Formats: sequence, C-alpha cells, structure tokens
Amino acid sequence: MADSKEIIQNRLLSNISNDYDKSEGSFFYDAEMPVAIELENAYKQQDNIINKAFADTATDTDLDRKVSEQGLTRKTGGYSSGIVTITGIPGSLITEGEYVSSDTAIFKFIVNSTVPESGAIDITVQCISKGTIGNVPAGAIKYFPKTLDGLQAVKNTFPFTNGFNQETDDELRQRYYDKVRTPATSGNKWHYLNWAKEVIGIGDAKIFPLWNGNGTVKVVIINSNKKAADTALINSVSTHIEEVRPIGATVTVTSAIEKPINIIVTLVVDIKNYTVDAVKTTIEANLTDYFKSIAFKSDYVSYANIGNIIFNTIGVIDYSNLLVNDGTANITITDEEIAVLGGVDIG
Repeated sequence: MADSKEIIQNRLLSNISNDYDKSEGSFFYDAEMPVAIELENAYKQQDNIINKAFADTATDTDLDRKVSEQGLTRKTGGYSSGIVTITGIPGSLITEGEYVSSDTAIFKFIVNSTVPESGAIDITVQCISKGTIGNVPAGAIKYFPKTLDGLQAVKNTFPFTNGFNQETDDELRQRYYDKVRTPATSGNKWHYLNWAKEVIGIGDAKIFPLWNGNGTVKVVIINSNKKAADTALINSVSTHIEEVRPIGATVTVTSAIEKPINIIVTLVVDIKNYTVDAVKTTIEANLTDYFKSIAFKSDYVSYANIGNIIFNTIGVIDYSNLLVNDGTANITITDEEIAVLGGVDIG
C-alpha cells in the first residue's frame, strides 16, 4: 500500500534541520506539503499499474487483457427465449420484432406468423435484453406493450430459464486460474473442463474419464445460473468439444440432476419491522445463493449452514423445528447432482 501524504510529509521534514520551524503552518511545512500530495498520487498510480498486471487484482478491461494471454475471452450474456401461446382472431398477423412482456422484461417475436383457424398458436419469443432479467416463471408473460391488431392474449405455459448474465470478473478470473494451474494437455480431463467452460451459458462442469470404458469421456454441466442445463446448452457444449477434442474419444455431455431441498421451519419474526412474506422471500434468496455457492463444490448440503442462514436473515429473531428434506441431517449430493431450493414452509 502506498504511503499517505502525512507519512511522506513527515519523511520530507525529517530531512530538514531541527534548527528551523517545521510545525504546521510554517514555511517549510507549507512548502513540503504540495510535494507530499503529488508523491502520494504518484505512488497510488504506481500501485494501480501493478494491480492491472496481475490476474488476482486486475478488473474489467484490464482483466480481459490479462486473460487474453491464455487465449481466454470474457463470455457475453445470453438472451432468454421460449414459447408463448398467442390467442387472437384467425388470420391476424404476428410480426417479427413486435413485443410482448412480463412485469419486468420485454420479449420480441423472432419469426413472422399468422393466427390459425383454431385461434391460438405457439410461437418463439426472445428477451430484448441479455441476462437473467429474461428468466421469468410460467404465466409471467401476459401483456402486449402496444395494441397489435387481432391479437388478444399471450401467455407462457413454461418458465424461461436460459438467459445468462455476462461473465463476472470473479468467474473469468477463476477460468484463468483453472487454465494456468491445471495441466491441460492432449485431451486430458482438464482439457475437457476448460473446453466445456468456454461455452456461453456454462456455470461449471465435471469430467469423468473412462466412465463407460476405454476412450469414453462424460462431461456433466450446469448453466451459469447454477441450475440444470437445457438441451440447447448441452448441444452447444457437445458441438464445441467435438470441434476441439482429439480424434478417437467418445464424448457424452449431460446435465447435472437437480436435487430439490425442501425446508420446513418455525420462525419468530420481528413483525414490528418486517412482514412474514418479506422474511420468507429473503430466506429463499439467501438459501438459493448458498446452493449456488456449493454447486459442484460440495458433496453435501449442510443442515447447520441452512440453520445459520435462516437465523442470520434480516427480520428473523429466532427459529425452531428445522427440517431439511424431512430430516435433521446433512443431505448427500452425488457427483452428478446439484442442490436447488424446492420450497420453504414457514410455521
């Protein structure tokens, strides 16, 4: 850490004879202080230059430049997309580029079509913004931002889950570490790990060499939201690996299996300042973050950690009768599973 201007000032004044007045407000003090300020700024700039040169301290575009030395580029976000059902007057046009929306996101039609005689049609829409903003639950898409002639209603029967945020500095930094710290050569397991994690939308992967005999490799993946990967993402990873892997290996790419973790707990809530519903929502968000943090990192869900998360949630005074999947023990997670939040039942 760079010296402060006060430390620099004291050092400068120490080089002046004590025969002279060096107290604050004196000639020598006032003459040296601007020098100390400029040196402090110069030292800070030197520290920043050093920070930009190393992966553990570089950020944003500086980190992009650092990881590019290893052939890595930051993964951009992905647009969420899915099927909506449009009902309307038969013959009405559905025009590419027109919009439907949820309360939080806008989606556009990506093809032209026409409402059939049945009065309903399933059609693909895509969020206009990259990232998880487009991940909406079933039934959330229900509006036309502007009137579209002949179109009467819109609804998504299934949730949208394939929107991904841009890779964060921490995620990109970890991929850099994975590449430089593991011996990825000649199609070994580390090579397959790096190849899988290069694909946009991938959150992590596990590699199982020789899983079905000689020459076989199994790649188990999760998406960037630390959930099970959909078919499109599985296919993207499989295609990418096929393009770069050595000849001879038989590669199978599959998604991890989601293991729901259901919570039952009795709470004492600070009802003077918080509603029970608000506390429950925060608990759900905190537990979801915990499950993301251990995805492909831990082989169990900690009963104690869940209790600690609940107890430390804002608005919770105390809790009792905690059951995790109807028990009071840790929950085992197998090699191809990830924990996801099932439900939270507050007594």
